[in-house]
Amino acid sequence: MRARAQAAGLDGLLLLRAANLAYATGLFLSANERPMGVWLPVEGTPILMLPGLERENAEGTGLSDLRFYDEFPGEVPPVLWMLDQIGRKRVGIDLLDAALLDAVRDRLAHLDLTDHAMAARTIKEPEEIALIAEAASFADLFLTRLHHTAGDIIAQGGTETDLMADAMDHAKGALFAHHKAAFAGTPMGITASVHSGPRAALPHGAVLERVPQPGETLIAGIGASLGGYHAESGVTLILGEITAEQHRIMQTMAACNDAAVAACAARRTCAQANDAALETLRAAGLGDAIRHRIGHGMGLEGHEAPWLAPGDPTPIRTHMIFSNEPGVYRPGIDGYRTINTMIVTETGVDIPSRFQANTPIDARVIAI
Repeated sequence: MRARAQAAGLDGLLLLRAANLAYATGLFLSANERPMGVWLPVEGTPILMLPGLERENAEGTGLSDLRFYDEFPGEVPPVLWMLDQIGRKRVGIDLLDAALLDAVRDRLAHLDLTDHAMAARTIKEPEEIALIAEAASFADLFLTRLHHTAGDIIAQGGTETDLMADAMDHAKGALFAHHKAAFAGTPMGITASVHSGPRAALPHGAVLERVPQPGETLIAGIGASLGGYHAESGVTLILGEITAEQHRIMQTMAACNDAAVAACAARRTCAQANDAALETLRAAGLGDAIRHRIGHGMGLEGHEAPWLAPGDPTPIRTHMIFSNEPGVYRPGIDGYRTINTMIVTETGVDIPSRFQANTPIDARVIAI
């Protein structure tokens, strides 16, 4: 990040976004209205600047130059106070309230609002990749539990909420049993959604007290985080026997997934990968059922740049990590989505999400 600042002709970077602060310092704090920042100069000692109530947390980082302001909003807005503490004139800032823009410009000779830290974060280090791959295994564990127990739960009148609670307890319990001691104090957990029947046509929606019915689709989308790093896995299951139409759609989604993998392996741009993947759905007559891009970056944020989406010309590079999310949504009828985590490697693409690979389409049923 120092090199990026120097190449941009800056004295350094003031990082205010919570994920960038964590990336630069290893400090995971609860983001709120009180600004927190780290000054990363091209040369010299970083300055960590926080509200006073975070003093004890800051003293555990190992950084030597710690400075604190009293409270928010304060007589001098904290971001302006930070710039006064820095005392430099050519500054990059990753996040700025538009209400402060004029006052910031008055203090600086040059303001750069490029998020240089995010540009660095797009290429993952080996330790980051290891955390994301491990997190994906616990997202898979949720799906495995759901696949094995959903039939019994539904047979007893269980709802979407019951299905999610059972699999959540299993996967989260295993995650904490394996990693709580080593990763205490960092973000760690499982998030999930389970939607069935016509409500599966909603890409996002609340999990309800609804009993899934025979013949319906059931979408499960799972996010897992470990050490602050995120991965995703997801699948569509069928209650009972798979119909010919359901099988056709699920095969088309598999082809969509494979097209995204191939585009990433070929180092195309993010927008081109999105186009290549979604074209398989359009070619199968499912264009009207597309509701979202094929994927997004993952790391310290569950959704982060770059985006496998229209309008993102970023070239795909080794050690970028993306979600791969084919989705088919037919309002009033049903919905389908699968999710894999993709790690771009020197030779291709690794898929740490293993549920789909281990569970062929014909096996993605819930016996009822």
